[in-house]
Amino acid sequence: MSIGQVRDNSERSRWELHEEGNLVGIADYVVRDDVVVITHTEIHPSRRGKGLAEHLVRHALDDVRAAGRRVEPRCWYVAEFLDANDDYADLRPG
Repeated sequence: MSIGQVRDNSERSRWELHEEGNLVGIADYVVRDDVVVITHTEIHPSRRGKGLAEHLVRHALDDVRAAGRRVEPRCWYVAEFLDANDDYADLRPG
């Protein structure tokens, strides 16, 4: 099975990860001026442990960077991901 496609569902304020037409992961967010607050990520229990959360978060952070914004992680997974990946350090506010 492929790793799936991520798309920004701005109407629901979340990035969505789809595999073969099924929603398997989400990353909820709130935009505050030039900061995107990522509040929650979740992967369907049957799909956990396969690297999907990392794929979803990388895509979300790449979108934030492309929009010229910064990120505030309110989700523990995103906070730990940022701590472990210096190539995204520029996205932290201030």
